[in-house]
Amino acid sequence: MSTPPVILLLSGSLRAGSSNESVLRTARAAAPSPVRTVPYEGLAELPHFNPDDDGDTLPAPVAALRAAIGEASGILICAPEYAGTLPGSFKNLLDWTVGGTEICDKPVAWVNAAAPGRGQGAEDTLRTVLGYTGAAIVEPACVRIPVDRGMVGPDGTITDPAVREQLAGALALLAAPRSPAAP
Repeated sequence: MSTPPVILLLSGSLRAGSSNESVLRTARAAAPSPVRTVPYEGLAELPHFNPDDDGDTLPAPVAALRAAIGEASGILICAPEYAGTLPGSFKNLLDWTVGGTEICDKPVAWVNAAAPGRGQGAEDTLRTVLGYTGAAIVEPACVRIPVDRGMVGPDGTITDPAVREQLAGALALLAAPRSPAAP
């Protein structure tokens, strides 16, 4: 019996009621069987990136982040755009992944929850930084789902069945078995 794929959910927002959190809560609720999702909840605890601290003995929150990435089959990111790029706290999280090998070749995708015409700067930054980490971006799983507050139910999830289907599809693509890259 094989182990079900685990998708790590990374929110780029520190706000509990953010659209990004709603997207990832909805992804958890809509995950297709046998996919299991695990939210990462340590963004606020990560220390500022300092290359001097990126050695054999990592700060505990960084070690926990890298362990969560290492244990995951894939990663789904939902991060807002601030001032044309990623929020500093989420860029800091990504900076801590550059020195490790846990994310290298790991299937990664993102959901852009911004209003139409917004969020491209965050996507561009994600693509650039993930390129440095060696992550395997799963392009068909990278989706735009503009979220407004009226779409979110009292439980903090998005009620629209089409959105749930889109998120389930993205998770399925991330969890799909991959053939090794040809030399």
